[in-house]
Amino acid sequence: LGLSFCQSLCYPYLCTVIQNITELIKSKFAISVHILTLLGSRPNEWLSSELIAGSLNSHPALVRKELGTLREAGLIESKEGKNGGSRLARPMKDIRMSEIFGLIKNDHVFGFSPNDPNPSCEVGARINGALDVLFGEIDNTIFRMLKNITLADFSKEYL
Repeated sequence: LGLSFCQSLCYPYLCTVIQNITELIKSKFAISVHILTLLGSRPNEWLSSELIAGSLNSHPALVRKELGTLREAGLIESKEGKNGGSRLARPMKDIRMSEIFGLIKNDHVFGFSPNDPNPSCEVGARINGALDVLFGEIDNTIFRMLKNITLADFSKEYL
């Protein structure tokens, strides 16, 4: 198959997949940072999922799902009951942005197409190997940058 045929089939789909993955990663990272910063802004309070949802302009059930992930990672603690809620498990200065990002990232920041590329296509036969190298470099760059920023450093910009 010619390159133009492969591009006409593969390129629009690849662009859509990358865009969807990027949006998911960006939004989950932003949601987690928002939650953690809100909890850090009130360190002596147990904040309810309803209050957090109000800040996010979201639904409390979706917030509880994200709180579960943050709790499993040891970033927050929660208690149930009338006076329950969530709070940071450690100070904002001890939480690195790379930890938060690591929670929402699976393998690479960007993912491969769910379909195996066509091995008969000159691009499809080699693209995943090249993407793997590129994705690894992107991952390393992002983590190096985020490792140097704490939640406290980041929140100084707006708190």
